[in-house]
Amino acid sequence: MPLETELAGQQLTLKRYPVTNNNLQAWDAADHHLLKVVNEAHLNTQHCLLINDSFGALACGLNATRVLAHTDSKVAQLGCQKNIALNGIDTSITWIHLQQEWPKDIDLVLMKLPRNLNQLDSQLIKLSQTLTKGTRILIAGKAKNINRNIVERCAKHIGQATPSLAWKNTRVIDCIFDGKVRPTTPLRSWPIPEYNLNIDNLPNVFAGNSLDIGARLMLQHIPNNISGDIVDLGCGNGVLGLRAAQLNSKAQIHFVDESKAAVDSAFRNWQNNFSGQDNRASFHWNDCLSGLTQLGAELVLCNPPFHQGDALTDHIAWQMLNDAKRVLKPGGILLLVGNRHLGYHIKMQRVFGEVSTIASDPKFVILQSKK
Repeated sequence: MPLETELAGQQLTLKRYPVTNNNLQAWDAADHHLLKVVNEAHLNTQHCLLINDSFGALACGLNATRVLAHTDSKVAQLGCQKNIALNGIDTSITWIHLQQEWPKDIDLVLMKLPRNLNQLDSQLIKLSQTLTKGTRILIAGKAKNINRNIVERCAKHIGQATPSLAWKNTRVIDCIFDGKVRPTTPLRSWPIPEYNLNIDNLPNVFAGNSLDIGARLMLQHIPNNISGDIVDLGCGNGVLGLRAAQLNSKAQIHFVDESKAAVDSAFRNWQNNFSGQDNRASFHWNDCLSGLTQLGAELVLCNPPFHQGDALTDHIAWQMLNDAKRVLKPGGILLLVGNRHLGYHIKMQRVFGEVSTIASDPKFVILQSKK
């Protein structure tokens, strides 16, 4: 896969993060399209906000001295930082999160269209609560994904929204903020009565409306004899870790996800369901378990994703398995739930040297490996 591209007249070397994943490109035509619009319109980028910049292609191509950036993905953040350093670009980036107040001096917003429509809505609503009237927002994505529904959502939350003609199978929606503040959408909340749990989901968190069937199967097979560290790896809203905390009152629960919204949801759900027990839980916005060297886990619970952005990939599963083995104590257990057809048993056999099937149904399987 090529590592070099020309963006906005600059020859750049861009790598996906983690750097071992060289089979996937770190930029796309939508990045080129956004920067093309910026350059042709001679837009001022000195007070620019970048949203959903996957691996820093926009931050590098923009080549501004000061950039605000928002991403839900820790991997995207790390990729951006590494590509800026790789290309020797003198850019100061300030990272902002959805749950904090955003600066009011933003003159231009460049945004990549997210996969999750709830995430799109939440980001546009946040912009309506931040920007001044007349601010320009450019939203780029694959032409096939920018349909009438997407344009109407942008118009609903921002104001004027005009899609461009297709260029290299991408489009850019050119929005002008109308100055009207939109109210924040209420959180999605739902109970799991059989486990006496109540769940809140922030936008962009998997299974936003109900308990997914893979997690439902996993909840029935979490061990109850653990007094040490338990890791909910790829925790999402934290439901597996919450159940593990119910079953193991002396255990320390670590919630880990590369999605900031997921970690924030898990934190909210811990407070909702384990009020006054904050000393039993820790929360990590992190790339798998990298850098978490102090863990000595007795149990790792894992429901791996099989995509990174729009790309289907198994490198995340490999990283999760290797990281799990690294942090487990001798005799510690990895318990994984996944779609049967993804063949995780083969990977677990290779990493741990052994794997057994704990439970299965027509779609999902629960696998166990011991260190």
